[in-house]
Amino acid sequence: MSERKDRGPESPSENPFVSESADITSLVPRGLRIGAALSWRFLTVIAALYVILWLIGYLSVVVIPLSVALLLAALLAPAVAQLVQLKFPRGLAAAIVLIGGLAVLGGLLTFVVVQFTNGLPELQRQLTESLNQIKDWLLNGPLHLRQEQIQQFINQAISFLQDNQASLTSSALTTAGTVGEILTGFVLTLFILIFFLAGGGQIWSFLVRGVPARVRNRVDVAGKRGFASLVSYVRATAAVAVVDAVGIGVGLWIVGVPLVVPLATLVFLGAFIPIIGAVITGGVAVLVALVTNNFVTALIVLAIVIGVMQLESHVLQPLLLGRAVRLHPLAVVLAITAGLVTAGIAGALLSVPLLAVLNAGIRSLLHEVDPDPGGVDVLHDQGAQPNNDETGDKADSKTDSEDDPAAGAPAERP
Repeated sequence: MSERKDRGPESPSENPFVSESADITSLVPRGLRIGAALSWRFLTVIAALYVILWLIGYLSVVVIPLSVALLLAALLAPAVAQLVQLKFPRGLAAAIVLIGGLAVLGGLLTFVVVQFTNGLPELQRQLTESLNQIKDWLLNGPLHLRQEQIQQFINQAISFLQDNQASLTSSALTTAGTVGEILTGFVLTLFILIFFLAGGGQIWSFLVRGVPARVRNRVDVAGKRGFASLVSYVRATAAVAVVDAVGIGVGLWIVGVPLVVPLATLVFLGAFIPIIGAVITGGVAVLVALVTNNFVTALIVLAIVIGVMQLESHVLQPLLLGRAVRLHPLAVVLAITAGLVTAGIAGALLSVPLLAVLNAGIRSLLHEVDPDPGGVDVLHDQGAQPNNDETGDKADSKTDSEDDPAAGAPAERP
């Protein structure tokens, strides 16, 4: 026993199990070992992302209002900053901007509702005429349907509604519950927005304190770059939405489609979902033109919508959004699709801003040179861009030369 203790622990070469394991590992092809190592790491990352997405979905009642409040804060922060520059206290400036924003939103919704109410009788009249024209076409057109067949179809539709009354009632109750959730989310969003506008900088400084000191400045700058990108995104998206709404609204007014203001407002709101939002809301305008006017008017409205979409895609998007957030259109489309599949309308609305923030933050972490949190202006487009990459490369090469004396020394001649 004492002799074995004097010898100490067995070395790996003396342990037959370790030697056998090493022999087996050497028999596995190198490509297979690399593939296995990458596979389990990939699965670990996917599992972590799944848990994160599950938590976000589980806490969606909090996450969605928080995200919407952050978007609204990015939209209203420049106005608050202007009032602060005019010597207003920050809390008072936030209150003025918030109350003004709510007043504008309430006035816009009231105006839309009034316009819709005033235009409803004319809409009903035009809808009745369109239905009569469709009925006349079905009777006297190529189909030559009989009055009894049309009446039978109407009776079947009424019977379908009566047979599915329970499910329709359940859907109405579900809709009522959804309206309640929306109102609750609106109040929570408003509450969070107040604190973001009044003390967003202090909240961010508190969060950054939890980061290790050696990387605190870098993380601070990356976060500010991300918020600056969000401000640029919201500003550019609002400009694009205004152009879409005005262009389509003027076109609807010229061709005589009713409910111009409600439809233009719908286009404005839909434009905040890049690419697909304005297309869907423009399709609603085409459908209204088809139902209330005629087929030719619907084709004209469709041409107007396509023209506005071309202006957005080839001029406004590259000029405003492309310069503000530097996102490739393919990345935008994929982000919207993934968000729509994952979280519905909320996911489609928030996916591109999230991608813009991650893009700016990651680029800052990778390329930022001598990050200075005080030098980042989050309310200007330039604040979303890290230091000059060329300067960064020169600084990196200079740092390498300082670390390696031989790198900066002249080469010896042979």
